[in-house]
Amino acid sequence: MANKKQETKQKDPVVLFVSEEKEPLLGKKNRKLLSDPLDDNNPITVQVLGICSALAITVQLKPAIVMSLSVVAVMAASNVIISLLRNLIPNRIRIIVQLVVVASMVILVDQVLRAFAYDVSKQLSIFIGLIITNCIVMGRLEAFALGNGVWKSFLDGVGNAAGYGLILIIVAFFRELFGSGKLFGFQVIPDSFYEMGYVNNGMMLLSPMALITVGIIIWVQRSRNRKLIEKH
Repeated sequence: MANKKQETKQKDPVVLFVSEEKEPLLGKKNRKLLSDPLDDNNPITVQVLGICSALAITVQLKPAIVMSLSVVAVMAASNVIISLLRNLIPNRIRIIVQLVVVASMVILVDQVLRAFAYDVSKQLSIFIGLIITNCIVMGRLEAFALGNGVWKSFLDGVGNAAGYGLILIIVAFFRELFGSGKLFGFQVIPDSFYEMGYVNNGMMLLSPMALITVGIIIWVQRSRNRKLIEKH
């Protein structure tokens, strides 16, 4: 009887299906869930996922930032919900459940944007809806959230969405700056430059330049971190 009491005392308490873990909330392993997607395991530059939106919505910085925040919200919430339900979802319908959860989160984000940032919502157009089919979102639900606790799944969602958003913002920064001489719609290149003969590079506003910019980022990343170079 004494041994049984000791065992029950040693069991971790469970709150909302989440067992209290001995590992610190932001321990080394948990911090890696946030930091790795920003560099060594970036969804765009390393996993080569989510390229379509990187080409389409990076003409200006503002839509890129809004899209990044939208993906962070959708991925974090979806990962948490799927992690909570992971032991209740039948294996045969898990993809359908994931799609329903992601679609619900996307609809919420879309309605918030329509209410508070209608102009940006119009610019992003169908691309907010296409978050539903984003390989990064569905991939993390399937590969991580279905097999891990809520806190880890939340960090994984935030980390991968932040890694995705970081590349969008970098690409949009250079495309808007060199393509139109502006940032957030405000002119940042002085008129004196134009008087000396400087001309905006209109090619930066074309979709192929987004792909070339991503390629340059990949080259810089691999030249800095040689372990990412694939050996044949």
